[in-house]
Amino acid sequence: MASKSSLKNMALCLSLVCLVCSALLAVTYAVTVEPIAAAAQAKTNATIAKVLPAFSGDPVLGTVEVEGTEYPYYKTDTGYAVMVTTSGFGGPLTVMVGVDNDGIIHNTAVLSHSETPGLGAKCGTDEKFIGQFRGFDPKAKKLVVKNDGGDVDAITASTITSRAYTLAVAVAVKASAVLNGSAAGSDAVTGASRPAEPAPAETVTDNGGQENE
Repeated sequence: MASKSSLKNMALCLSLVCLVCSALLAVTYAVTVEPIAAAAQAKTNATIAKVLPAFSGDPVLGTVEVEGTEYPYYKTDTGYAVMVTTSGFGGPLTVMVGVDNDGIIHNTAVLSHSETPGLGAKCGTDEKFIGQFRGFDPKAKKLVVKNDGGDVDAITASTITSRAYTLAVAVAVKASAVLNGSAAGSDAVTGASRPAEPAPAETVTDNGGQENE
């Protein structure tokens, strides 16, 4: 004889389903959390290796304050990889900038952006634009787009994005200068003893807009 449907039976069944689902989620998390973290860490290390000269040991994560804003950075024996977010045409633009121990920009890499495909989005792929930052000496040249009197060629029809990218690089240079002077007692640097953590995954969003000069 089939059992009678009742509020008590339904509540019991629902509780059992929730318990089983929770257990499955917990098992899935336990199985995948380490591989996901390892993959994210590998991606972060690859980006740091891209923007800095070859280094030994593990990068160390810290934060540095520049003009009232804190920025995360990774310290190695060859320099600093600083992560800076500025406002692009389509939204936040995050760049990792590698500055060597002599204050020279080694390389840059876009971590995330929401710039217009075919225009501002070229900041992550246009070699003519990206390449001009490699070996850039801020002491000899001005980190400002040429439209504003500097030495950086902007991406065609994407001056706003170019300004945002160049500003991110300039802030990173300032951050590295603060870090190089931190031994003298600067209180702008904190957390320099934590191990490196994964950088944000690269994201690209089509905002459907058009960027003008």
